[in-house]
Amino acid sequence: MKIFFMSMGCAKNTADSEHLIAQLKFCGHEISDEPQNSEVAIINTCGFIQDAVKENIDAILDLEKLKADGVIKKIIVAGCLVNRYEKELKKEIPSVDLFVRSEEWDKVIKFLGGSYNSNCLLTSSAFNKNFWTRYLKISEGCDTLCSYCAIPLIRGRLRSVPLKNLIDEALMLCAAGAKEICLVGQDLTVYGKDFNDGTSLKTLIHALNSELPQNTWIRLLYLHPNRVNEELVDFLLEHEKVLHYLDIPIQHSEPEILAKMNRPCPAGHLTKIFNYIRSVDPLFTLRTTIMTGFPGETAKNFDNLVNFISEIEFDRLGAFVYSPEEGTKAAELPNKIPEKTAEKRYLTLTEIQSEISQERSELFFDKELDVIVEDIDEEANEAWGRSYRDAPEVDGVVNVSKIDVKKLKLGDVVKAKIVDCNENDLFGEVVN
Repeated sequence: MKIFFMSMGCAKNTADSEHLIAQLKFCGHEISDEPQNSEVAIINTCGFIQDAVKENIDAILDLEKLKADGVIKKIIVAGCLVNRYEKELKKEIPSVDLFVRSEEWDKVIKFLGGSYNSNCLLTSSAFNKNFWTRYLKISEGCDTLCSYCAIPLIRGRLRSVPLKNLIDEALMLCAAGAKEICLVGQDLTVYGKDFNDGTSLKTLIHALNSELPQNTWIRLLYLHPNRVNEELVDFLLEHEKVLHYLDIPIQHSEPEILAKMNRPCPAGHLTKIFNYIRSVDPLFTLRTTIMTGFPGETAKNFDNLVNFISEIEFDRLGAFVYSPEEGTKAAELPNKIPEKTAEKRYLTLTEIQSEISQERSELFFDKELDVIVEDIDEEANEAWGRSYRDAPEVDGVVNVSKIDVKKLKLGDVVKAKIVDCNENDLFGEVVN
């Protein structure tokens, strides 16, 4: 049957969705990006913060209306929102035909009249787009228990994926055309800890670097800063397929705020590790995430945070206003920050980061970068893609001109010499 599929939320959800889509296609179903003429609608939801909860519920209600209008016959709601609010959802939206928790894909397949196959191959047919860039989810859940985070409530404690499974999946992804493998998990640095057999992120990186085809990009997303040290950085630099790019969400720089977040950090560690990374490669790309308005954040705390950001000069920075999440310890903390104050601090951070990102982009003038092509404009005779410094969906892009688009296809890698930039994007000319 024809199935309309929506995947919401983070890259980890995208990886989950692709595994479910692979199962659905194995059973003979057709996947559509449009609900028209579809019999079933499936939405893999996100329930991380309240803004996401509202967005996902609105999406479910839109599907409910389509069902009432006869556009679709059945609705399946899966994923994090169900993990968190299953009882409430069943009560408030009874028109949904099936609610399933994260990774309960066998229930979806059974509901649709098929049989779940645990050996189903994850081929390019599972991807609706961008087969050249794939996510490899190496673990589920988290044991860090940050005071503001609902992930352990939603996804449970740490459960690493067996090493062999990951290598097999990565090889399948590459066989299906992937040239970039993005490792995702709530925190990559604790991979394998639950096995208690010495398996670690280093074990995985070494195996992937050895097994994957030549010129494959390995990108690391989401590393807890406390567990990033000089030894790990040196190890990563020794493996040529690992991109000089790390996403290290610090959330804040002030020790007293980090302690309240249950992310206590040794004095000076953040400055030390980021300075070390840049000392070994000044063009190493650093992405981080910052939260403004956490309970107890004083004006001095924020000023110190601004100074820290200005000193480190992250290439990319995602900022957001703290949201008290039901069931988390932070939601019960005193000294709440007024929303207007938190919003003002957020805007200040984004303005400062805009200038820093511009300065970091300007470092690439006259540099040559490999670019994975993701869009081709035949009329303008130019292409758009990403370099090592651009993670999919969250970072900038590289425009490549003076290129023969007739000889180009999506997923190709071209070399471009950078001639211009803005804070997010680079502009280059193809190098013959």
